[in-house]
Amino acid sequence: MKVYLTLLLFSALVTYIATPMMRHLAFRIGAVAAVRDRDVHKVPTARLGGVAIFLGIAAAITLASTIPFLRPAFANSGAAWAVIGGAALVCAIGVIDDIVDLDWMAKLAGQVFAAWIVAWGGVQLVTVPIAGLTIASSPISLVATMLVVVVAINAINFVDGLDGLAAGMIAIGGSAFALYTYVIQRNASSGDYSSLATLILAALVGACIGFLPHNLHPARIFMGDSGSMVLGLTMASASIIVTGQIDPEIVSERERLPAFVPIILPIMVVAIPLLDMGIAVITRTIRGRSPWKADSRHLHHRLLQFGHSHRWAVAVLYVWTAVMSFGTVSLVFMRGRYSALFLAIGIMIASIVTFSPRFRSLVTAILEWVGQRGGGEPTEGDEPEQSEEYNSVLKRRSGS
Repeated sequence: MKVYLTLLLFSALVTYIATPMMRHLAFRIGAVAAVRDRDVHKVPTARLGGVAIFLGIAAAITLASTIPFLRPAFANSGAAWAVIGGAALVCAIGVIDDIVDLDWMAKLAGQVFAAWIVAWGGVQLVTVPIAGLTIASSPISLVATMLVVVVAINAINFVDGLDGLAAGMIAIGGSAFALYTYVIQRNASSGDYSSLATLILAALVGACIGFLPHNLHPARIFMGDSGSMVLGLTMASASIIVTGQIDPEIVSERERLPAFVPIILPIMVVAIPLLDMGIAVITRTIRGRSPWKADSRHLHHRLLQFGHSHRWAVAVLYVWTAVMSFGTVSLVFMRGRYSALFLAIGIMIASIVTFSPRFRSLVTAILEWVGQRGGGEPTEGDEPEQSEEYNSVLKRRSGS
């Protein structure tokens, strides 16, 4: 476990250091999110935070490849490098989109090619831990893998609409998933605790943690499509890797239920993004609009319309992500009835956080009091001032 925590911290450090550099570069090259009617930010904000996230993930995986303890995870497999290659491609596509606004068809084509790189590199859905099912043919396995990756990429991209939302949700859900993959590897193999899925998830969670201090409301930088697509592809890759590692024959009758977790858990981690994407696609199609044309009808927009502040809306989605992901992981550590009780309590707490104005007012009052006692915290309405960097971009564009 210490090795994985070290990789997590290393990824967080690389991302934390690289993010201000990407912010400066974003203003230099004009990769700036202007303020539109459907946006919730009040001032133009730098993009390209996703590049820092990618650098953190890639650096941690590269470091992992040099650690003797983790060599079995890299032995006779190019899967780790395929994940980095696919992530590099979607990151590059995201950077271009953050600068020139690519057509959705061009982005989708790039996502499909990145998914092919991941699948061709050895990250494929081959076995399903339900009654020992095996996907019949390589072409079907390839297509199924690419479909899962593309869906995950777009699900995270859809939910990335509030400061700190996507990075925080993946950090929470990824932590639960990493814990599960570590435990299942220990149970499946005595003496060899190296797991490619766990090290990828450690790198992913670390990158999100390193990025969050720069991205929490009010954000100084956005991850942009370069970040949301990297998060989606990396999470999907780890999910596919661990699903293929589970051998139902080694799971005892008492542990039969947790054997299904590799299928359930990835869905629970991205349940909110998947729900958001599904609702958005359906409603846009019914209204006769392109399902990929952005609007202000996402779940986070609805929470704001419900009366939640920016930070509270993000906290609500954090809580639901924690309940669903850690509630699923509890199947590994608890008997079924205790796990069900744990999940029921979590859902009750999440419901109170979501729908109780009195609870929200109480917590807000407590936080304001704590902030005043500690010297004053910025209020919900505080926004960063329009920076000199952005003003210099406007001057260069106007030719002055």
